Amino acid sequence: MSHKAGFVNIIGNPNVGKSTLMNALVGEKLSIITSKAQTTRHRIMGIVNGEDFQIVYSDTPGIVNPAYKLHEGMMSFVETALSDADLLLYVVEAKDYKVKNEVLFDKLSKQTKPVFVVINKIDLLKEEEILTEFEYWAKLLPNARVLPISALHKANVDQLFSLIIKLLPESPAFFPKDELTDKSMRFFASEIIREKIFKYYSQEIPYSCEVEIEFYHENTTPVHIGSIIYVERDTQKGIVIGKGGENLKRVGTEARRDIEAFLGKQIFLEMHVKVNKDWKNKPRELRRFGYLQT
Repeated sequence: MSHKAGFVNIIGNPNVGKSTLMNALVGEKLSIITSKAQTTRHRIMGIVNGEDFQIVYSDTPGIVNPAYKLHEGMMSFVETALSDADLLLYVVEAKDYKVKNEVLFDKLSKQTKPVFVVINKIDLLKEEEILTEFEYWAKLLPNARVLPISALHKANVDQLFSLIIKLLPESPAFFPKDELTDKSMRFFASEIIREKIFKYYSQEIPYSCEVEIEFYHENTTPVHIGSIIYVERDTQKGIVIGKGGENLKRVGTEARRDIEAFLGKQIFLEMHVKVNKDWKNKPRELRRFGYLQT
């Protein structure tokens, strides 16, 4: 029996549902999801295995024109995803025709590998509107296949999965068949904490925060995790902590619950807030947080 395997990379503008689609295709919550744009900052792989196939999905940051060095690092993940994919899923939101980065879009339009334009959130459209969307993207990217879906409601997701299987190249598996992702549990702990920050804080606070796992002691009961939330200014530190520590306690309670569900183990979570001024523009800090290569 022949075996198929390949890298299926998901790209698109911020907040179009890339992470929701990734989680639906993998069947696990690997990418954090909030209603705010630019939630995903890293490239996150999710691996789906069958007896005769392996699909390595990648969720990537939303495409933007870089405003600071953090954005440059995020866009480097998208650039890599464009170059190393066996198949690309370009996710767009229904009725959103904006191109955020002309250079990246031009590279997408010149791809010779299979490309799908995945029109997400079709549950919000009337039937005739879906046809209009289909025609628009088929004309703009004539070499791509256009497929309307609803990642949230899993409409047409099975159809997309079947098409991906058909287009995968013949290849042995790239990862052991029992692996789900290339990321560590430390990484997912930090992402879950960051998700709660996006959920409970507004304006610039979520975009000014970075979460670092200081230690992760998995051989203890409960698992002992120490985390640091970095902010850019002293005023932000006060907001994140809140009066009497109330805000930080709420974030910690929800993060602990979700990390326990993800691990299937009880945890003890320590959280501290520190100021790291202008970390988004410091190459040394961005390398430490995994946004730039060392």
